[in-house]
Amino acid sequence: MSSSPDLLSYPYTSQRMPVLADNVVSTSQPLASAAGLQMFHRGGNAVDAALATAIALTVVEPCMNGIGGDAFAIIWDGKELHGLNASGRASRHWTSERFAGLDSMAPRGWGSVTVPGTVSAWKAVSDKFGTMPFETLFEPALRYARDGFIVSPTVHRQWQAQVADMSVQPGYKEAFAPEGRAPLPGERFVCPGQADTLEKIAQTGGEAFYRGDLAKAIADHARNTGGLIDEQDLAAHKLDWVTPVRMAYRDIELVEIGPSGQGIGALMALGMLDSLDLSGVPVDSAQMLHLQIEAMKLAFADMYAYVADPDHMLTVTKEHLLDRDYLARRAQAIDWNEARYPGPGTPHQGGTVYMTAADSKGMMVSFIQSNFKGFGSGVVVPNTGIALHNRGWGFSTQAGHPNQVAPNKRPFHTIIPGFLMRNGQPLMSFGLMGGSMQAQGHVQVACRIADFGQNPQTASDAPRWRVKDDNRGVAVEWNMPEATVAGLRERGHDITVAPRFDTEFGCAQMAMRLDGGGYVAASDHRKDGVALGY
Repeated sequence: MSSSPDLLSYPYTSQRMPVLADNVVSTSQPLASAAGLQMFHRGGNAVDAALATAIALTVVEPCMNGIGGDAFAIIWDGKELHGLNASGRASRHWTSERFAGLDSMAPRGWGSVTVPGTVSAWKAVSDKFGTMPFETLFEPALRYARDGFIVSPTVHRQWQAQVADMSVQPGYKEAFAPEGRAPLPGERFVCPGQADTLEKIAQTGGEAFYRGDLAKAIADHARNTGGLIDEQDLAAHKLDWVTPVRMAYRDIELVEIGPSGQGIGALMALGMLDSLDLSGVPVDSAQMLHLQIEAMKLAFADMYAYVADPDHMLTVTKEHLLDRDYLARRAQAIDWNEARYPGPGTPHQGGTVYMTAADSKGMMVSFIQSNFKGFGSGVVVPNTGIALHNRGWGFSTQAGHPNQVAPNKRPFHTIIPGFLMRNGQPLMSFGLMGGSMQAQGHVQVACRIADFGQNPQTASDAPRWRVKDDNRGVAVEWNMPEATVAGLRERGHDITVAPRFDTEFGCAQMAMRLDGGGYVAASDHRKDGVALGY
């Protein structure tokens, strides 16, 4: 099959067209995409464009990511793939005993805050692959923070939905809801504290965040308001360059960052589907979606039981979970005509933002950063604009679980950058936001590309399904064909049809390499996504 997609077919509700160019950047916010395009115009490469975009996103879409979040990346440097896990770890004070007796970790507040890793990711990626001075990458974001930016209706809705919940957390209202509400559509929002913070990060190469004035401000705020993170925890942070994990599916490979992230769940589901003969099963049919959903449920059952910080996956490893024979056995549990509700198998006996950029020299970047649940913990460090994430919520409090909370340990993570390869060469950098939607969104996109040859924009526009977090109910988008919904219900699925503009199905961005050079870049209609080319 040619790696160039069908660029004439756009059968779904959105009729948004992809961007075709030699250098592309795509993300969920137009002002951020413009920041990346500026770097291309100034001679920068795909990494420079992606980082300027990522930094700008913390300002113009603070309700979905921030300076105090985590980040992951997959980068094709023109010759090979590189993986980055820049997620942070728990404070050394977070002993299992401290959380004993709790049913779950706290969703908000200091009890959900682990050390943030996003700032370290910016610097590490820039040092390794960038061509422009680190400080230059901050210029668009600094303008948006100091001079303000005009808030869009989408960002307002996401922001306003969080204000009541977040305003009880220390520092939030003063920084992000000074009027007691989110900024209105068309209103200009200015955050001078955020500008000062970004300037310090730019000037010190991130040192201020982990070992300087900003680290002290974070630690002081924790001491004054009940948190446990301190200067020693921040100074101890380190990221890891890792070997990505892969799963062959038809004539492509899906590439993910391994545990502690959920990307392995997408690989497992694809591995199960690859053992099934799906020839002749139509796209968007109830039969096709049923099989994908059942494979995803099986993968989730295993993922939630076994996936954790890789240093703590001692009995069941990622190799056990990705074993092709094991996945073929798991696929045998899929009934072609009936929904089931699986438990984990035995493989071994014993709101987030995404951006992608690609350049004319062949470099492709898949980069994702997040505060997790919107603004994250809701805790904001005074006068800094640093909203701290709530990744600690991803830990288990169950004694003996591989993901049980412990000092200096990474929690299970939901954010995952994606990458597709074909015949050993890069095909597409992509990502899809939205908690547990990310792994299942990767499965849906990969199947549409590999099984049906859809172009990135069509694969993005297609109606999506989402297995709910209880691994039982399934939500589908409002424009899912009625016959498909009826067929899923006939097979026993508990289907909820979501209203239009529901945000639980994520937002995707993609950049696919064309056979003759250049890229086709897609942006998602579900948010303000914009792909730009140069």
